[in-house]
Amino acid sequence: MTNAHDVGARPGRALLLLPVQTALVAVLGLLVTGPPANHWPLSAEDGVNRALADHRAPFATTLTDMMSLVADTQSVIALTLLCVLGLLLVPPAPRWWEAGFLAVSVAAQSAIFLLVTLVVNRDRPDVPRLDGAPPTSSFPSGHVGASMALYGGLAVLAARHLRGVWRNLVVGLLVLIPPAVAFSRLYRGMHHPSDVVVGLLNGACTLLLVGVALLPNARKGKDGTDPEPEPAVLGTLRAVVVRHPHACGDETTARVRAVLRRHGYAEQRWTDTTPEDPSGALAAHLNGTDADPNEEVDLVVVCGGDGTVRACADVLAGSGTPLAIVPCGTGNLLARNLDLPVEPVAALREALSGRAVGLDVGRVEGDGLAPTRFAVMAGAGFDAAMVRDASPRLKERLGWAAYVLSAARHLRDPRMRLSIRLDGGAPLERRARMVVIGNVGALQGGLPLLPGARPDSGRLEVVLLDPRGVTGWLAAAGYLVSHLPGGRASQASGTRERTAAHGALEYFGAARVDLRFARPQPRELDGDVLAAGTRLTAEVEPGALRVRLPAPTRIGVPEDRTGKEVAEHGHRDARTAAQ
Repeated sequence: MTNAHDVGARPGRALLLLPVQTALVAVLGLLVTGPPANHWPLSAEDGVNRALADHRAPFATTLTDMMSLVADTQSVIALTLLCVLGLLLVPPAPRWWEAGFLAVSVAAQSAIFLLVTLVVNRDRPDVPRLDGAPPTSSFPSGHVGASMALYGGLAVLAARHLRGVWRNLVVGLLVLIPPAVAFSRLYRGMHHPSDVVVGLLNGACTLLLVGVALLPNARKGKDGTDPEPEPAVLGTLRAVVVRHPHACGDETTARVRAVLRRHGYAEQRWTDTTPEDPSGALAAHLNGTDADPNEEVDLVVVCGGDGTVRACADVLAGSGTPLAIVPCGTGNLLARNLDLPVEPVAALREALSGRAVGLDVGRVEGDGLAPTRFAVMAGAGFDAAMVRDASPRLKERLGWAAYVLSAARHLRDPRMRLSIRLDGGAPLERRARMVVIGNVGALQGGLPLLPGARPDSGRLEVVLLDPRGVTGWLAAAGYLVSHLPGGRASQASGTRERTAAHGALEYFGAARVDLRFARPQPRELDGDVLAAGTRLTAEVEPGALRVRLPAPTRIGVPEDRTGKEVAEHGHRDARTAAQ
């Protein structure tokens, strides 16, 4: 049997992969300075640098000067020392593991950068440079790697400690700094595009390895020590636990069992999902046992990602049986939108200490699609193609970042022609790259794709994304980022269309949405890929799903309001916004 010391020691071995990372970065450097440099896309790098140099403007020059300043050696060292001292001295302190994570990440990235420059000697771009060139090689970018290690590390720590809007705002701003530094280094003529790309990868991989090695694992407290055991609650409550066997490992399974037992769920029925039945035959388990067919289930616990939660929500909607979410998937968007902790067992603890509230779900159907429900978002076009083509292997290794890589492959996909009908009104003809129907609105990092969406509004929100060229994509991204602080309450809802970002985004709100596509389009529900089709109809079911949420919460149907009252309230809001 493995003892606790062995289990805790194993993650530290991730640091042994840092020399491998160094070697890989060096190999990449030899490739970009060798014969492959004469072939596309490396052969196009000089053109990128010249184009940026030819289009410099005073405002952009000032802004990029600031970004270079926040990532230079003196700034990174000073800020790293300040943050480490804060983690060690500011209450609750000391946070030894987190301070070590930040310090080692910055130091390890810098060490890799210096070792690689001993092997790779690449000249800087042949354009007018706005900064003095240090004596080191252009490959990889030290500024970019350092900013990723420092500000990315701070984003990781902020995500562990902050909650709600502040968490989304702080993490979002910190995550944006390294790409901004990368652009500034290109703009100022200091690096080739491949230099900054590898700099980002160098910093990100260093964060990953050092985080696995040094950050407290899920079963320990924030200071790295075992938390005090929770007081046991006597009782004979019954729970059905649906587990995704690949997403929820044995250690998490054991901890979920223990937490449920401490909260009085002495009788637990566990069932695993399968590709054929993603709900783990939940309906059958809700019907009691052979000994007592009328035996009631007090709670359903879902250990998995959004797809597993969706499948179980489809079974539970309208039943009155409460659901507790243990987020173990790639995106966990529903849990994030409900402000649940991203750590699986912490989410379960907080849910069990709260109360069950009624949340809306969307009921969908279409050609080749049997009626089913979703709790997060349904979509067609660009986003569905992105989900469909994301590599399972990359999702396992990189998490939600695998979707970013998949999205890059579909940026030039053709636009689709569609008609949209809201609450039985006249059809509206549109062209778009994607359409998303949302019960909740935030994506990874809190990015508010549907700022007006709430899971208790009694309606669904819709967005059409149709950016034109690079300018359109930047306008759409800027609009969404600008809505990070406001979150879900920043938009009025209703059936009147609302355009934003120079037409790149168009918003609608309705209780029923009918979509028709001129050609079959890829479709998805809560991250599950569906067969391509030409129709998609979604209708809200107000307050149909009872979900346990931490107390206090402002999300959910109040106990004195029925689903019908919520729906009527949503329709009144829609009529008001349309007038």
